[in-house]
Amino acid sequence: MRLSDHEQAMLAGEMGPVRQIALRHQIKVGDFFDAPDFVPVTQAHIMADTESLGEAGVAWLEMLANHSIAERRVCIPTITDPRGTDFTKATVLKQASWMLDLEQRAIDAFVKLGVLMTNTCINYQTVQAATRGEHVAFGDTGVVIYSNSVGGARSNFEGGPSALSAGLTGRTPRYGFHLDSRRQGTLRVRTDWTPTTLNEWGALGAVAGRLAGNYWAVPVIEGIDRAPSSDELKHFGAAMASFGSVALFHMPGVTPEAPTPADAFAGRPAPQAVSIGAGDFEAFYAGYAAAGDKVDVVVFAAPQLSLIEMQQLAGLIDGRHIHPETSLVVTTSPEIKFAADRMGLTARIETAGGIVAAGVCFYQSYAREMAEANGWQRLLTNSAKLVNIIAGYGYKPTLASMERCIDSAVAGKIV
Repeated sequence: MRLSDHEQAMLAGEMGPVRQIALRHQIKVGDFFDAPDFVPVTQAHIMADTESLGEAGVAWLEMLANHSIAERRVCIPTITDPRGTDFTKATVLKQASWMLDLEQRAIDAFVKLGVLMTNTCINYQTVQAATRGEHVAFGDTGVVIYSNSVGGARSNFEGGPSALSAGLTGRTPRYGFHLDSRRQGTLRVRTDWTPTTLNEWGALGAVAGRLAGNYWAVPVIEGIDRAPSSDELKHFGAAMASFGSVALFHMPGVTPEAPTPADAFAGRPAPQAVSIGAGDFEAFYAGYAAAGDKVDVVVFAAPQLSLIEMQQLAGLIDGRHIHPETSLVVTTSPEIKFAADRMGLTARIETAGGIVAAGVCFYQSYAREMAEANGWQRLLTNSAKLVNIIAGYGYKPTLASMERCIDSAVAGKIV
């Protein structure tokens, strides 16, 4: 890789060992992907929950944080993905003390490194959305696909060490979706149906993601008859990234780099469209159907809820009570939780028996251990991303609308 004088100085250790470690890591990543050089980035977003980090990962963070302030602190705004614990809800969720201890150690290290503990996978709805053409280093797949597609920003999926390294150096290897050549449409998908609920948007993203099935694929989605909302695009993109490893999509007339289909394909001839219809969605839902089953836990997470979703949820649950043998878990960002507290939304959900956790994501919160401790198996959610992930933790997932999820939580079985 070609290095600037500044980068050569970091590599030589002139700015301390922490930045030297970071740049060495980034050079290895850049060499792997044939990056010619680095591109400056304005923000970094670290996905590094303690379940993934483990003891070794936390010890590595502590090693970095054990240097002088001048050597260890990030040089650009650097934020965090959801953590593994909301300390105020750990007891009711039956999380073990060792989980809390490891989490606190990781938080202490991040703070010493100058990282902002935003603890959110919806920074684009909570903190500061990346804008068109802005080069960033984001980790969470849902954050990346939303920022690339809806915001028009430029990021690859950055692993935890890579995102932290970007925060420390202010740059990332120039490859992948930082390049114009990787942002052109490669797959044309046509649907004759525009979803109306968030789970339906997730299902559409999942089906399209499976068709793409490739990190370098850039689907162009045609046939949507209206501009989707931020929450709808959030669920759509998160599911597409989860089911297909997709980091960028275009939706002509909606996303900024595709005013027209021709723009989406950068003027090249568009490939023949692949059509998806009712039968595809029926087959998708059939894989997550369990009508009549006892429901152990209803989860609203992955992605965290926006303030609008919190309001919708509170409205659906007002005057009702969760079945005594069913748990309801709602996750959102700390900032939105504060706003929901102020507006009385949290109280309305918790009065009905729900648990509102801030700064966490369900599957990053020791989901397997929580299942064993609470006796959870059948899980119901409106998140297509979550149903794709959570079976790996021993759950039996079912996908449904927000309304059906609440009705089922009250009934104690999937209705």
